[in-house]
Amino acid sequence: MEGGVVSSESEGSSKKGLVCSDTGLNSAVNPHGNLKSASSDKIFNDLLFQIRSSKTPAVINYGASWCRMCSQIIPGFCQLSNEFPKLTFIYADIDECPETTQHIRYTPTFHFFRDGELVDEMFGGGEERLHDRLWLHSS
Repeated sequence: MEGGVVSSESEGSSKKGLVCSDTGLNSAVNPHGNLKSASSDKIFNDLLFQIRSSKTPAVINYGASWCRMCSQIIPGFCQLSNEFPKLTFIYADIDECPETTQHIRYTPTFHFFRDGELVDEMFGGGEERLHDRLWLHSS
Protein backbone atom coordinates (compact mmCIF):
# COMPACT_ATOMS: atom_id res chain seq x y z
CA MET A 1 0.00 0.00 0.00
CA GLU A 2 1.10 3.53 -0.59
CA GLY A 3 2.13 5.55 2.44
CA GLY A 4 3.89 2.68 4.21
CA VAL A 5 1.06 2.04 6.64
CA VAL A 6 0.16 -1.55 5.80
CA SER A 7 1.53 -3.57 2.92
CA SER A 8 0.80 -7.05 1.70
CA GLU A 9 3.52 -9.57 1.02
CA SER A 10 1.79 -10.54 -2.19
CA GLU A 11 -0.50 -7.99 -3.85
CA GLY A 12 -4.06 -9.26 -4.00
CA SER A 13 -3.30 -12.37 -1.98
CA SER A 14 -5.60 -12.78 0.98
CA LYS A 15 -3.74 -15.85 2.27
CA LYS A 16 -0.47 -14.04 3.03
CA GLY A 17 -0.01 -12.06 6.21
CA LEU A 18 0.48 -8.31 6.25
CA VAL A 19 3.52 -6.47 7.39
CA CYS A 20 2.74 -3.40 9.46
CA SER A 21 5.14 -0.53 9.25
CA ASP A 22 4.43 2.70 11.00
CA THR A 23 7.77 4.47 10.75
CA GLY A 24 9.51 2.37 8.15
CA LEU A 25 10.30 -0.41 10.62
CA ASN A 26 8.64 -3.72 9.90
CA SER A 27 7.00 -5.56 12.76
CA ALA A 28 6.30 -9.28 12.83
CA VAL A 29 4.15 -10.81 10.12
CA ASN A 30 0.70 -11.83 11.27
CA PRO A 31 0.99 -15.64 11.55
CA HIS A 32 -2.78 -16.22 11.61
CA GLY A 33 -3.50 -14.71 8.20
CA ASN A 34 -6.47 -12.86 9.73
CA LEU A 35 -5.14 -9.40 8.79
CA LYS A 36 -5.94 -8.19 5.29
CA SER A 37 -5.63 -4.96 3.37
CA ALA A 38 -8.12 -3.50 0.90
CA SER A 39 -6.11 -1.57 -1.67
CA SER A 40 -8.98 -1.12 -4.15
CA ASP A 41 -12.77 -1.00 -4.20
CA LYS A 42 -12.89 -4.45 -5.81
CA ILE A 43 -10.71 -6.04 -3.12
CA PHE A 44 -12.72 -4.31 -0.39
CA ASN A 45 -16.02 -5.55 -1.89
CA ASP A 46 -14.58 -9.08 -2.03
CA LEU A 47 -13.52 -8.87 1.63
CA LEU A 48 -16.95 -7.57 2.65
CA PHE A 49 -18.57 -10.45 0.78
CA GLN A 50 -16.32 -12.91 2.66
CA ILE A 51 -17.28 -11.33 6.01
CA ARG A 52 -20.98 -11.49 5.25
CA SER A 53 -20.98 -15.01 3.82
CA SER A 54 -18.62 -16.65 6.34
CA LYS A 55 -20.26 -14.90 9.31
CA THR A 56 -16.82 -14.72 10.93
CA PRO A 57 -16.51 -11.90 13.48
CA ALA A 58 -14.59 -9.04 11.87
CA VAL A 59 -13.32 -5.52 12.38
CA ILE A 60 -12.65 -3.03 9.61
CA ASN A 61 -10.25 -0.15 10.23
CA TYR A 62 -11.02 2.73 7.86
CA GLY A 63 -8.02 5.01 7.67
CA ALA A 64 -5.87 7.18 5.45
CA SER A 65 -2.13 7.43 4.91
CA TRP A 66 -2.22 11.18 5.61
CA CYS A 67 -4.08 10.78 8.92
CA ARG A 68 -1.74 11.04 11.93
CA MET A 69 -4.15 9.25 14.29
CA CYS A 70 -4.51 6.39 11.76
CA SER A 71 -0.73 6.02 11.55
CA GLN A 72 -0.53 5.90 15.33
CA ILE A 73 -3.16 3.15 15.73
CA ILE A 74 -1.98 0.89 12.88
CA PRO A 75 0.87 -0.82 14.83
CA GLY A 76 -1.55 -1.60 17.66
CA PHE A 77 -4.18 -2.80 15.19
CA CYS A 78 -1.60 -5.21 13.76
CA GLN A 79 -0.56 -6.46 17.21
CA LEU A 80 -4.19 -6.92 18.22
CA SER A 81 -4.78 -9.08 15.15
CA ASN A 82 -2.31 -11.55 16.70
CA GLU A 83 -4.07 -11.37 20.06
CA PHE A 84 -7.50 -12.08 18.53
CA PRO A 85 -6.87 -14.79 15.89
CA LYS A 86 -10.57 -15.70 15.60
CA LEU A 87 -11.44 -12.21 14.30
CA THR A 88 -10.84 -11.04 10.75
CA PHE A 89 -8.99 -7.71 10.65
CA ILE A 90 -9.23 -5.50 7.57
CA TYR A 91 -7.53 -2.19 6.87
CA ALA A 92 -9.27 -0.09 4.21
CA ASP A 93 -7.59 3.12 3.04
CA ILE A 94 -10.35 5.59 2.14
CA ASP A 95 -8.26 7.07 -0.66
CA GLU A 96 -7.63 3.69 -2.27
CA CYS A 97 -11.27 2.56 -1.91
CA PRO A 98 -13.15 5.81 -2.65
CA GLU A 99 -16.43 4.29 -3.86
CA THR A 100 -16.89 1.74 -1.07
CA THR A 101 -15.77 4.05 1.74
CA GLN A 102 -17.56 7.25 0.75
CA HIS A 103 -19.82 6.92 3.84
CA ILE A 104 -16.79 7.27 6.18
CA ARG A 105 -16.59 10.82 7.54
CA TYR A 106 -13.95 10.41 10.26
CA THR A 107 -10.66 8.53 10.34
CA PRO A 108 -9.96 6.23 11.93
CA THR A 109 -13.38 4.58 12.05
CA PHE A 110 -13.78 0.97 13.12
CA HIS A 111 -16.73 -1.22 12.11
CA PHE A 112 -17.41 -4.46 13.97
CA PHE A 113 -19.26 -7.34 12.30
CA ARG A 114 -20.86 -10.39 13.83
CA ASP A 115 -22.79 -13.05 11.89
CA GLY A 116 -22.26 -11.01 8.73
CA GLU A 117 -23.95 -7.89 10.13
CA LEU A 118 -22.55 -4.55 11.25
CA VAL A 119 -23.13 -4.47 15.03
CA ASP A 120 -20.90 -1.70 16.36
CA GLU A 121 -18.86 1.33 15.36
CA MET A 122 -16.00 3.19 17.02
CA PHE A 123 -14.59 6.58 16.02
CA GLY A 124 -11.05 7.68 16.76
CA GLY A 125 -8.00 5.97 18.14
CA GLY A 126 -7.10 4.58 21.50
CA GLU A 127 -5.53 1.16 21.60
CA GLU A 128 -7.08 0.30 24.97
CA ARG A 129 -10.58 1.28 23.73
CA LEU A 130 -10.01 -0.79 20.60
CA HIS A 131 -8.79 -3.76 22.64
CA ASP A 132 -11.91 -3.63 24.82
CA ARG A 133 -14.22 -3.53 21.80
CA LEU A 134 -12.35 -6.41 20.15
CA TRP A 135 -12.60 -8.45 23.33
CA LEU A 136 -16.33 -7.72 23.51
CA HIS A 137 -16.93 -8.77 19.90
CA SER A 138 -14.69 -11.83 19.94
CA SER A 139 -16.55 -13.64 22.71
